[in-house]
Amino acid sequence: MFYRPEDGHGLPHNPFNAIVSPRPIGWISTRGSEGDNLAPYSFFNAVAYVPPQVMFASTGRKDSLGNIEETGVFAVNIVEYAAREVMNATSTAAKRGTDEFALAGVAKAECTTIACPRVEGAPATLECRMTEILTLRGKDNFLIVGEVTGVHIRDDCLNEGRFDVTRFHPVSRLGYRDFAVVREVFTMKRPDDA
Repeated sequence: MFYRPEDGHGLPHNPFNAIVSPRPIGWISTRGSEGDNLAPYSFFNAVAYVPPQVMFASTGRKDSLGNIEETGVFAVNIVEYAAREVMNATSTAAKRGTDEFALAGVAKAECTTIACPRVEGAPATLECRMTEILTLRGKDNFLIVGEVTGVHIRDDCLNEGRFDVTRFHPVSRLGYRDFAVVREVFTMKRPDDA
């Protein structure tokens, strides 16, 4: 099968999200003049080491984007398998000003380097200062880039000095309404490793 996106795919569901998978989930927390917000984004990833930077994309002018435009900060909370249901509950299209932390029963804590809430007890949280918001092609597509200014790591997720995903099993997004969980990890050395 081959198709051009502008011509349509002819399938009952769009295969694009399923092809580009698995995708990590950035559980983005923000604070604005109308309160705190928490929402999952599956167009999320790390994009640079030094300084550490992350990005996520918003389809639509959602509360997360509005709060970041207002304050210039956000936090990325890593989603573990044990939090999959509450993460999903925060994906609801609640009216502006709704505190999804309270709505889904998610405990919150304050960030250290920015004025923003974070998910208390998340395996890791990246505190970020927005560096740019790009308007992408199409209707209401935005790319938010942030520099990481602080990192929280839950102590039980460290194993011999390494952040160990097998200790909490991160959740990722596949296509459609499908998700995956990391339960198996393997290591490969690069050809130029010493």
